[in-house]
Amino acid sequence: MNTNLPVVVLKGLATYVPGLYRLRQSRGTSEPNWSRYCYSVWLRHLVMAWKHGFTRIPESIAELGPGPSLGAGLAAMLSGADTYSGLDVVALVDHTQDLRILDELVELYRRREAIPGPEEFPLVGPLMDSYEFPRHILTDALMERTLSDDRVEAIREALRTPPGRPGGKIAITYFAPWYDPAVVRHESVDMVFSQGVLQSVDELDGTYKAMRDWLKPGGLTSHQIALYSLGTASAWNGHYAYSDWLWRLIRGKRAYLINREPCSTHLAYLRKHGFRVITEIRVKKPSDIPRRRLAKRFRNLSEDDFTTAGAFIQAIKEPLQ
Repeated sequence: MNTNLPVVVLKGLATYVPGLYRLRQSRGTSEPNWSRYCYSVWLRHLVMAWKHGFTRIPESIAELGPGPSLGAGLAAMLSGADTYSGLDVVALVDHTQDLRILDELVELYRRREAIPGPEEFPLVGPLMDSYEFPRHILTDALMERTLSDDRVEAIREALRTPPGRPGGKIAITYFAPWYDPAVVRHESVDMVFSQGVLQSVDELDGTYKAMRDWLKPGGLTSHQIALYSLGTASAWNGHYAYSDWLWRLIRGKRAYLINREPCSTHLAYLRKHGFRVITEIRVKKPSDIPRRRLAKRFRNLSEDDFTTAGAFIQAIKEPLQ
């Protein structure tokens, strides 16, 4: 039995009532550990890319769904990227906090701080073999250049540039909402990454196509994807038990919720748009519900998808056949 169902349905219905639901809900960045969270997220993507064969520092980065801060993008810039584009469906970023977060990130890098691990951020993936600072990637010579006073000041100045307006060699842009892939120049990006975002994207096909358009040949996509119910059911995979009409009530008029697509859907879109998967790490859990409770559209879920609660996937853009 889903003990959460009455509550989640009422929350969905409330989105139809003016004044009861705020479309914009920022999580805020006043939390003292936010810079450490962003540092941990970016370094996990970088280390895993390096481990699986993408052995270069990306010069141009795009991030899907940065949320309340551009901190992960700033962490990427402090490790060598010159340009960063943040793309969101709803504007959530609190730009007034990002200058503080930048300064805190600089100190983390200067101390060669270890990557904050599961004891500090138990829900952040992927899990790592080692959480030591990746000196084999971010060498002292590289860090001397990326953390120079002049370069940090250039990043600080890019943050002060109005969002969406391109800057110089060091540039930060932010687009919310983004619906047109043309906001990022064709084949201008070395790496596109996201953390807990693609499970909430409605138009996955178009999003994977956009990532291909943005990436240079040989560029990388890197994504941590949550595939559990995210509070919409008491069972971790209970979202697969809802019929489409019931899910429409739960979704309501929210700008986004979860798309209920399993891991295999993401892998299929990557193949469709000419990507070669180099990393696929699934978080496996025993099902909380019997198969007989699955909604009609999910009854043919593979056992692999049925028991996958999350996935970390990295893929390289290759020429289309």
